[in-house]
Amino acid sequence: MRPARLSPLFATVRSLKGVGPRVEALLNKLVTLRAVPAHARVVDLLWHLPVGVIDRAVTAQVSEARIGELATLEITVSEHRPGGGRRGRRAPYKVLVDDDSGASFDLVYFNADPDYLKRLLPVGSRRLVSGKLEAYDGWLQMPHPDHVVPVDGVTNGGASKLPLHEPIYPLTAGLSNAVLRKAVGEALALVPPLPEWIDGGFLAAQGWPSFADALARLHAPESETDLAPRTPSRSRLAYDELLANQLALAVIRARMKRRAGRRLKGSGDLRKRILTALPFKLTAAQTRALAEIDADLRSENRMLRLLQGDVGSGKTIVAFFAMATAVEAGAQAALMAPTELLARQHFATLAKLAAPANLRVTLLTGRERGRDRADILATLKAGGTDIFIGTHALFQETIALRDLGLVVIDEQHRFGVHQRLALQAKGSGGGAELLVMTATPIPRTLLLAGYGDMDVSRLDEKPPGRRPVKTSAVPLDRLDEVTDGVARAVKGGAQVYWVCPLVSESELLDLAAAEERYAGLKKQFGDRVGLVHGKLAGKDKDRVMADFASGALSVLVSTTVIEVGVDVRNASIMIIEHAERFGLAQLHQLRGRVGRGSAESSCVLLYKQPLGDVARERLNVMRQTEDGFVIAEEDLRLRGGGEVLGTRQSGLPAFRLASLPEHTDLLEAARDEARLKRARDPDLKSPDAEALRLLLYLFERDDAIKLMRAG
Repeated sequence: MRPARLSPLFATVRSLKGVGPRVEALLNKLVTLRAVPAHARVVDLLWHLPVGVIDRAVTAQVSEARIGELATLEITVSEHRPGGGRRGRRAPYKVLVDDDSGASFDLVYFNADPDYLKRLLPVGSRRLVSGKLEAYDGWLQMPHPDHVVPVDGVTNGGASKLPLHEPIYPLTAGLSNAVLRKAVGEALALVPPLPEWIDGGFLAAQGWPSFADALARLHAPESETDLAPRTPSRSRLAYDELLANQLALAVIRARMKRRAGRRLKGSGDLRKRILTALPFKLTAAQTRALAEIDADLRSENRMLRLLQGDVGSGKTIVAFFAMATAVEAGAQAALMAPTELLARQHFATLAKLAAPANLRVTLLTGRERGRDRADILATLKAGGTDIFIGTHALFQETIALRDLGLVVIDEQHRFGVHQRLALQAKGSGGGAELLVMTATPIPRTLLLAGYGDMDVSRLDEKPPGRRPVKTSAVPLDRLDEVTDGVARAVKGGAQVYWVCPLVSESELLDLAAAEERYAGLKKQFGDRVGLVHGKLAGKDKDRVMADFASGALSVLVSTTVIEVGVDVRNASIMIIEHAERFGLAQLHQLRGRVGRGSAESSCVLLYKQPLGDVARERLNVMRQTEDGFVIAEEDLRLRGGGEVLGTRQSGLPAFRLASLPEHTDLLEAARDEARLKRARDPDLKSPDAEALRLLLYLFERDDAIKLMRAG
């Protein structure tokens, strides 16, 4: 249970003074856009940091202010000019004011209450006004000033006075900066006194403030410099969040490793039979990874291993050999894929590999229903299958295997720690051995942040026979040339992928829809063109993919559903339309669909001009290298950790305060600190560890505490 002292921070924003139903609804919308719970809580406002700052430094005279920009001036009220007299009339209400030099300008109000304005700005009074200065019909005016306060009302904070520096927050439609700023101020007032969880010597060496002071300073910037990711306050809070992340991963790793694993040791006969039937030899990297996996499976400790490798490096065959070992040891194995298309691709591949060893492979996706589904479930429970392949269906509690010993998750970045634990728990005796695979290499920093609970095997070489893919970037205004080149290639027997980013027209993004491109290419290539996208029914998708694999189709127009796992060896050309809209990892994954056969292969990156600096650099990287590990690091550098894999769909933690790669050194320091704390006090039970437990609750890593209590 969360400590009582933190309860006010996890109450809904409705508990804050001045937040009624309308503002609450807007704040709910605001935090939902950040991929956090739909009901905004006080703590969500604390983590919602400013992105800019308004400097309201006083300008001595209006002549020194710039038209079209913010100005703060000390004025004397000279005259009220009602402009029609009654509220609601179109003529604006004007207040003539003078600065210290005697220069005059108007404060202009529309639909304002004259009585209110006379109380706010009595004739002869001295006021500070702050707002945007404009010129209208040769006369200076300030429409609806942001602030009007007495001359003695300058302050660095306070609701009724003029703030010299005002933070600018990310907003949503209908929510003003002033309203959000007031709500954040109320939230800051609820931060309780908390014990320090950072080592005193380290804190002093870094020159960081306390947790509460760091929060307060971040929400009260005085210049753009105060918004930088490496200020003492931001670094302090980033470290707090990263320390909570690393502590939680350390707890999970220790808990899973502590629980006895199941020794899965086979004779090796099945592997020999499969190897004999293979038309290729394993690479040195595959052999090394298998040795690491075999050692884990034989160990008395639970296996928690991540298998990462480049596109086409042969991860699937490594995972298959691991599953064969589990079966030979008397257990069942399961392979989980993120999409039905990929699950069916795995089934087709593994069923062929399994045949020489007489291994029984079963597929279950959301498509199987009724009697067929019931029969499959009964077979799984009775132990009538050796290897089970499925999609998210594996999460369902109704699916039970008689003796699940090994779980393999493909495209691991779609699944987080919770899903890993849920799958593993389906194993016999309270848990299965776990092997997870990534579609493309993960940058070292993100590996540490998202997979610190796992051991890592790396496939850093491709099987012999994989041909290089020639990559070129071509502007979209040369589309006709590209289409003519595709026609020549198709005439020579080549097969082509043509990838478009969207399925339907978007008014926001000028992107070619797959349906529109399909219609255009069909006029030229007729029935030799197929279309596949995520909205197609499963059977229709299978039919189109089968036609392309058999050669009945020469051109496959697609969205990114073919990004992972699709293997048509005769396909040798990849066209990616609006390549500037894709991330590097996704471009690399798509390019990996070609170069699998004997024909020379090429990838054409079609882009819309003019290119931005980041997009140009991204396309240059694609032209210069096919090394997925290099591309992964470049993708992180160009886009940042929150975007490389997609925060909403990835298993990576969605950091609110830390920013990768800017805070990489803090992540490594947090990892070392977490290991040290756990070594001294594995279950964080000592009085000194109370602060660390509060840290885990504060950053919502509660599961780590539950695991420690459960032993």
